[in-house]
Amino acid sequence: MAVLAATIAAVAAPFVLADEKGMFHLPDASEVRLQAISRNGNEAEWPFSVASGLLACVWSGGRKVVSFIEQPEDPDDEHDAPPGRHVIVSANPFELTFLNISSRDLFLPADTVETLVKRVAPFEALGRRLCDQPQGSNIGPGEL
Repeated sequence: MAVLAATIAAVAAPFVLADEKGMFHLPDASEVRLQAISRNGNEAEWPFSVASGLLACVWSGGRKVVSFIEQPEDPDDEHDAPPGRHVIVSANPFELTFLNISSRDLFLPADTVETLVKRVAPFEALGRRLCDQPQGSNIGPGEL
């Protein structure tokens, strides 16, 4: 039993020392980072089909996961707000295509997966930097 405990401690120590989250870490609300982003008039490679939304970053599965979340319009008195769509923002072609099957229309049409990867890569990098910021921080538009 002592050998098992020592093995677990040896495996977990690098995560603790590097301030990383393990594979089975369940994030809480304090670990979610959100930032409103919107398309600038001169932005040619905007990858999303809506002009604005939220960029989100959270630790999941032992790594930073970046998402884009559509902000639906405010409902009127008679109707409820529609649920916001979201997509995983990743330069990994597998994640970009298969994990986003249900909300593919949140991306602008692209000729190839490679084109879409090139469009979303800067947003993935911005989202990963957002994860490293204190809660409530804003990354300026010039940093993208």
